[in-house]
Amino acid sequence: MRKNSKKFPKNFFWGGAVAANQIEGAYLEDGKGLSVADINPFRDDIEKKKKGNKEMSMEEINFALQDKKGVYPKREGIDFYHTFEEDLALLKGCGINSFRTSISWARIFPKGDEDLPNERGLEFYDRLIDCIIKNGMEPVITISHYEMPLFLATEYKGWSNPLMINFFTKFAEVLFNRYQEKVKYWILVNQMNLITHESFNHLGIPSDSVENLRQAKYQGLHYELVACAKAIQIARKIDATMQIGEMSYYGNLYPASSKSEDVLAALKNNQMEYYYSDVLARGIYPRYAYRFFEENGLEIQIEEEDLELFKENTVDFLAFSYYYTGVIQAENLGKESPSSPNPHIQTNEWGWGIDPIGLRVALNEYYDRYQLPLMIAENGMGFYEELDENLTIDDSYRVEFLRQHIMQMKEAIYDGVEIIGYYPWGPIDLVSCSSSERSKRYGFVYVDLDDYGNGTGKRYKKQSYNWYKQVATSNGENLSAIKI
Repeated sequence: MRKNSKKFPKNFFWGGAVAANQIEGAYLEDGKGLSVADINPFRDDIEKKKKGNKEMSMEEINFALQDKKGVYPKREGIDFYHTFEEDLALLKGCGINSFRTSISWARIFPKGDEDLPNERGLEFYDRLIDCIIKNGMEPVITISHYEMPLFLATEYKGWSNPLMINFFTKFAEVLFNRYQEKVKYWILVNQMNLITHESFNHLGIPSDSVENLRQAKYQGLHYELVACAKAIQIARKIDATMQIGEMSYYGNLYPASSKSEDVLAALKNNQMEYYYSDVLARGIYPRYAYRFFEENGLEIQIEEEDLELFKENTVDFLAFSYYYTGVIQAENLGKESPSSPNPHIQTNEWGWGIDPIGLRVALNEYYDRYQLPLMIAENGMGFYEELDENLTIDDSYRVEFLRQHIMQMKEAIYDGVEIIGYYPWGPIDLVSCSSSERSKRYGFVYVDLDDYGNGTGKRYKKQSYNWYKQVATSNGENLSAIKI
């Protein structure tokens, strides 16, 4: 009788994931243009931190562009643009054999609609990707990770404009041609289904630039799906061996109770979380989406040629981020934020429910649905931390968080799920996506910078640094806690 493995596969990617806009800084160097992330302000109020980057009006955009008093940490990041060689060597030391980052769209096409790319921007990524490979890491590159040129948002209304299809595919084609011999794994769009918390950062549609914002978002998502399918088509022509992935944020919700109404609400909510991956992984436009559009008064223009394009150009793997889970009650179905905290699990300061078993559930759900290799492209939990007198941090809580999730990954492998890589979010401290905090720390490496950019910028190893090295070098067999 055949049996499933109980171990991680050989050549498993023990990675780390970051995004250009959260680490690089140098926001106007070497010809880079402003991106949507460069106008994300630091939020010092807990409720504002939870709000994230839902929408932004033209008035708010113009205010940020003229603001001389506000703090915009993503403009400086952790100065990775100038320190990447030292940082990658440090990350190599904790066992990382694959590094996921993005290529800033605004660094390659500063306005987004240029005919030719910015060569100085490409030269930076030449050096960065070479350095990733030199350190024995497999590069995983995200093409669009909240780094749309701001000009495309203000002048074209972002993804609500079908011209974005050509802008995106031109950008993707430049990258595929430039790095086809160096980069095997590509993620098209970061967390494509996350259109609530990161609405403006993702879609770049100023809230007051369109008559019906929700209509514009879903039409824009369709255009983005078309652009992704065209990018796959381009990649296949350039090098058919490149592996192209769709990435989702795991936003599935549990029913709040066993009541049929709650169970149905969870089903309906979760279907629309699968909408994006169903199109790009299955190559079909799911029928449940048509009912969703009709019931919500959305008139989405879908051409027959789009459906053929989807059918012929599907992804090779599915990537997803996993942070927390929630529950849904029937009366909340259809709300912008339908999730409620799960009363059976612990939450952190941001209201994120810590649910390692939920990762096993997610892995099984995705694999049962698509039968494609899975990549956990992000997993982690932010904490407020300060160096102790020994210039380190006893982050045993992070070790335990990651250990519990890796244990559930092993269970999923025993279930028969094919997992190719695991990428803890922010292996080195960076700027938080939603709240633009540096004090919300994820890394194995501490960066001595606060929310206002004060500090030495020096890097220090946390306790989790050596622990992750132990996990990676044992290929997930040694998960025991260690002491420094």
